[in-house]
Amino acid sequence: MSPDAVAVETVDLDDSGWLLDTHTGEPVPDHRLHTYFTERLAPPAWATDIVVYVHGWQTSPGSAHRAAERLLTLAHGNLTVAPDRYPALAAGGFNPWCVVVRWPSSSPVTPAGYRRIRDRAHAMGAPDGDGHAAYILGRLLGYVDAERADPDAAPVLANRDGQYLHLVGHSFGCRFLCEAVQWAADPRREDTLAWSTAGRSPHHPFTADSMLLFQMAARRDAFLSLFPHVLPSDRHDGAPLRGPIVATYSRHDRATGFWHLRAERQHGIGHSGIGPAPAPMFTTRLLPLDERYPLAALDHRFVNVDASDVYVRGRRLSPAGAHSDHVRPESAHLLLTLADHSR
Repeated sequence: MSPDAVAVETVDLDDSGWLLDTHTGEPVPDHRLHTYFTERLAPPAWATDIVVYVHGWQTSPGSAHRAAERLLTLAHGNLTVAPDRYPALAAGGFNPWCVVVRWPSSSPVTPAGYRRIRDRAHAMGAPDGDGHAAYILGRLLGYVDAERADPDAAPVLANRDGQYLHLVGHSFGCRFLCEAVQWAADPRREDTLAWSTAGRSPHHPFTADSMLLFQMAARRDAFLSLFPHVLPSDRHDGAPLRGPIVATYSRHDRATGFWHLRAERQHGIGHSGIGPAPAPMFTTRLLPLDERYPLAALDHRFVNVDASDVYVRGRRLSPAGAHSDHVRPESAHLLLTLADHSR
């Protein structure tokens, strides 16, 4: 980890998805976005991995920070106790630096409150309307990617000269990440920072090494209906994702189960996993800490991870069920494995 403790930085969005200055609370002007990122979010030289975490529904700013911090603390514990489960990380180091993207996600814990935040998340992220989240996150990811050390330059199993980028979302935060990735995949974009590294398409402003989606609040067919361009296609000669799209689900998640079924006439991904998708799907289960994920279980474009035996808890009498029960050692085990296989 970092020299002192788990390092977590934060950025805040307003209800339109625009970036707010952390100190003043005012919107950051478009022409100052790069300067603001440079002043606030310079990836430290000691970091081996950069994690961008976007929280979900009913999460306060403080809770978002604590969730990311807790997840990385659990990851540190897992690696310390059993380094042999993550051989590449044990050999090359794993010192993550995290940026938490916070947005106004609070509402009454009711079906109506859930629908309100669903609609807000869609409005904030949809680039064809007045939402700015895809643009801001695309700029943020482009900045982080341009500033990090190139992982392709790192020696095999010794990544201290390279920094790997992992995207982690929960609930509606997963939608923001997918919107941002799809926005950046459009080769017509000219206002996002870009790499010219060999092996990457010059069209794409960043390349992420993995995307981990905890209990995603979206329709099961979202990767056909909402996010069809996060993967290569005839129109897009690649995608800004080098690694897999991994989504957890649990039958105990009532927010994306019962409520989502009533609102959109089908279960959400967080309850039943990704459904129809533009590439073959592989399904596995969330493994306990003493079991290693074989590369063959995660080396796919889409991976569903059944967490129904692990994500079972919810707040007392909470109608959301286990929707927010993802901050677990088993989740950190999955995150660490994705980082390990990225090497």
